[in-house]
Amino acid sequence: MTNSPLIAGIELGGTKCNCILATGPDDIRDEVRIPTTSPEETLAAIEAVLRRWSGYTALGIASFGPVSLDQAAPDYGFITATTKQGWSNTDVGRRLAAFAGVPTGFNSDVAGAALGEGRWGAARGIADHAYVTVGTGIGVGLVLGGEPTNGLTHPELGHIRPVRLAGDTWPGSCPFHGDCLEGLAAGTAIRARTGKGAEQLAADDPVWEGVAHALAQLAHTLVLTGIPRRIVMGGGVMTGIPHLFPRIRTRLIASLGGYGVAPGLEPLDSYVVPAALGNNAGPLGAIELGNRALAARP
Repeated sequence: MTNSPLIAGIELGGTKCNCILATGPDDIRDEVRIPTTSPEETLAAIEAVLRRWSGYTALGIASFGPVSLDQAAPDYGFITATTKQGWSNTDVGRRLAAFAGVPTGFNSDVAGAALGEGRWGAARGIADHAYVTVGTGIGVGLVLGGEPTNGLTHPELGHIRPVRLAGDTWPGSCPFHGDCLEGLAAGTAIRARTGKGAEQLAADDPVWEGVAHALAQLAHTLVLTGIPRRIVMGGGVMTGIPHLFPRIRTRLIASLGGYGVAPGLEPLDSYVVPAALGNNAGPLGAIELGNRALAARP
């Protein structure tokens, strides 16, 4: 039996919410999945799970965003202006922390997943790394010196404007930016463009050229931040489409053109890697957020 503290973790995603009671990946006591519907219905369902559980000493919340992380701000713990209809300006962090009554850690879902992969997964032992999720949306968690990078806000690199693939004029699907990275390469963008889910498309479907082109530019941008010693990629699209990894790696090297640290990224299959925790990166990241909140209590 583990001596690690029992933590309640909540990964609030755009389509579903994963609730997990665990000390770590080898000691998961319970898992509950809840569809993400309206804020009130979803949060009430999460509270019902927390009410049923007992014995946890902290709570970790890893939420889709954007989220407010300034603890001095009136909207700390809120989802702010989001693409998820009906969820803008929703209090998630403060509400669930008050309900649970235990030390609570709150951050973005991708920051949580990055911490989870750093503690138990593909970035274990690497203090400076990035986690990219490509699923319903695209998000990036950046970890520097073992801590998530937060300033004015958390990273929102899923909405960078990539250079378009030559000849591609599809307008994109992001309601805010049209052809930003998320609007071109997320699972929702792939479905909007092709009428099919990513998992239904053949490996030689032409849509993958544009997806790999856009995601390689995200990797290019991450390299040039000077932070990640490894880029971990997960989420429904990356987990289900393994042929994307070699395409992204090849385009990343071509895009960098030998500049700066590019030669030091070899071998690329050890630099751009799949998430080792798979679909549990987010929920286990929430457990790590809870661990950190417990450690930081006075």
